[in-house]
Amino acid sequence: MTQYSLSLNSFADNAGVLLVRDGDGQTRPAKRREILRVARELVDTDELRGQSLSSPMAVRDFLRLKLNASLEHEVCGMILVDTQHRVIEYLEPFRGTIDQASVYPREVVKLALEHNAKAIFLVHNHPSGTAEASEADIRLTKHLKQALALIDVTLLDHFIVAGSTVLSMAEKGLV
Repeated sequence: MTQYSLSLNSFADNAGVLLVRDGDGQTRPAKRREILRVARELVDTDELRGQSLSSPMAVRDFLRLKLNASLEHEVCGMILVDTQHRVIEYLEPFRGTIDQASVYPREVVKLALEHNAKAIFLVHNHPSGTAEASEADIRLTKHLKQALALIDVTLLDHFIVAGSTVLSMAEKGLV
């Protein structure tokens, strides 16, 4: 993993510029992708634990940082919640390629049971920047909803993150 040393430049010529210190000690202006990568690492899911996610906006705010544009591959994760929609855990069990990630319903069910979740928010990113649900996304959502219902766990929503846009499939009537 790359290690970064970030600091704000206080010199008049580049005031307010975020700098990166490379391994050899040289500083240069940080690239957007580097800033987003560090932000992703700094987003602490422990801060979410116990908080209620009763609105799609609360989930969106978290996901904009966690599944940001620094990812060049698809990641499919889940936010596991209790009966009051308080966060138990955020997990990213599935990693894919630039345009797809394999998600296994059996593993989703196992994780829901392991964490004693009552409900799940499914989340994944679209590195392409397209904030639309594909046919595969819709099929997966329906399949997971049915599988989870067998163990009395509710799939509350499936969010797709595309850059700064976060689509709620539930709000579109697709869950």
